[in-house]
Amino acid sequence: MTTIALEALDLAALLCSRVCHDVISPVGAIVNGLEVLDEEKDPEMRTFALDLIKKSATMASAKLQFCRLAFGAAGSAGASIDTGDAETVTRGLFGDDKIKLDWRAPRILMPKNKVKLILNLCLIAAGTIPRGGTMTVDVEGQGDEAAVRIVAKGNYARVPAGIGALLAGAPEHGTIDAHAIQPFFTGLVAREVGMVATVRSEPEGIVIEGRPVVVETALHQDADAAQPDDGQQDAAQPDAAQPDAADVAMGLADQMRAAAADDLAPASRVAAA
Repeated sequence: MTTIALEALDLAALLCSRVCHDVISPVGAIVNGLEVLDEEKDPEMRTFALDLIKKSATMASAKLQFCRLAFGAAGSAGASIDTGDAETVTRGLFGDDKIKLDWRAPRILMPKNKVKLILNLCLIAAGTIPRGGTMTVDVEGQGDEAAVRIVAKGNYARVPAGIGALLAGAPEHGTIDAHAIQPFFTGLVAREVGMVATVRSEPEGIVIEGRPVVVETALHQDADAAQPDDGQQDAAQPDAAQPDAADVAMGLADQMRAAAADDLAPASRVAAA
């Protein structure tokens, strides 16, 4: 795979397109509700319009707050973010009944880019359960060895095509568009904080992880060490069964008796003649 590097302007433009795509739907619904209020006199329709405006405004606000932490600066360089704030914006984004969020990560201060990684992994996890389900978010370990683990379960859960290549920074077709920029950006953030982001299907569900590179390398080394090489496999094979000494002696005795019988046979025939 060939890793591609986006120009800063292209990256910014694609991220802006992604944010606009997420926000335009609720904003458009607000505009529609206002038009209904302006034109309709029926109390029932006006009540419906007000309810639409309220729900859409809440949704737009939740998406903007989430995007501010997931994509924006959210503080000065090197700033830390409370994971409780990350939980709040995530619950706001998935506040409907479609996805049930089980947030198990402890409330601690983490570097802002690691919090960005958690939020972006949550977006990827939501994409693996398009018909809804449950999403469990956990942070294992502490400090530089802290790892993010998200398990998504739901009907028709699946790993999106090409997601692994995008996380690795090497899209299959060699190009990035507004639909692919989010997982690509997730991979950039992961590498920035010395982590590797992965998505895989397991019996427990779709597992989305962000693990430190050192830990990831150690896991691969342990797996390789668990597999013996060819020399070890040959040494592990039991030697061929060795014949018992008593059996050898009995075999030699039989051969000697047979040879003696052959030597005596001609003399016996001569005597008989």
